[in-house]
Amino acid sequence: MDHILSLAAGTLPEFQPEQVARAAGEAGFTHCGFTIEPDKWNAEALAATKAAIADHALSVLDVEVVWIPEGGKLTDDHKLIIDAGLELGAANVLVVSSEPDHGRTAEALHQLCIWGAPGNMRVALEFLMITAVQSMDSALDIIRKADHPAAALLIDTIHFQRAGHKPGQLEELEASLLPYTQICDGNLDCEDNFEAYLEDAIDLRSCPGEGTLPVAEIIRALPKAIPLSLEIRSKIYRDQFPDATERASAVRNASLAYLQQNGILVR
Repeated sequence: MDHILSLAAGTLPEFQPEQVARAAGEAGFTHCGFTIEPDKWNAEALAATKAAIADHALSVLDVEVVWIPEGGKLTDDHKLIIDAGLELGAANVLVVSSEPDHGRTAEALHQLCIWGAPGNMRVALEFLMITAVQSMDSALDIIRKADHPAAALLIDTIHFQRAGHKPGQLEELEASLLPYTQICDGNLDCEDNFEAYLEDAIDLRSCPGEGTLPVAEIIRALPKAIPLSLEIRSKIYRDQFPDATERASAVRNASLAYLQQNGILVR
């Protein structure tokens, strides 16, 4: 079975959801994701985004990002992101956490699952070095404690590498825990400090094949036909392609070439 290729919101971080949808559709994507900013999300933004989705017959892979704060207390803004995902028909919501206590993070994750249940939305917890959840093992422990079938794990190739994990570890996971994944390339190593990890995550990513990460090996170790979300947060691409559609097209074309060269089928 072929993988779905989706445009992640992070590839176009300076654009609003309506613009991301139109760029995705014009670039040939069938799926995309959106960053929902509570202070900018209103009835007008919803209507414009839904119109763009309909115009290009898109499916919404995810909305982001619910950031669980220290203490684990969710707010109306967190629910707004879930509600936006429900209104847009998103299959998943991306979650990260600043709360170091696994139990409190799990309680918040469980509540997010309840909020997303009317749309059968999966609530995918991502681990990365600039949050309190920095490894796959920690994320899996929280998901187990959340004790809800909608709770899921999100693998991002660059964060997977930074946590020191190996592709073989993914083969041990239950496929049901992994509703989709984020892929990109980048530098094999990164300095071990917050500033370096932050720059690495938001500026230094590249398309698969343009860096030194084991992207193909990671994809092959994941469940067959898992949707692939292209998370290319790249200053180089932002500078080279200020136009949203041109950037989306460049990212899609470069990634398709790499995936096809490595025998990874996408649609």
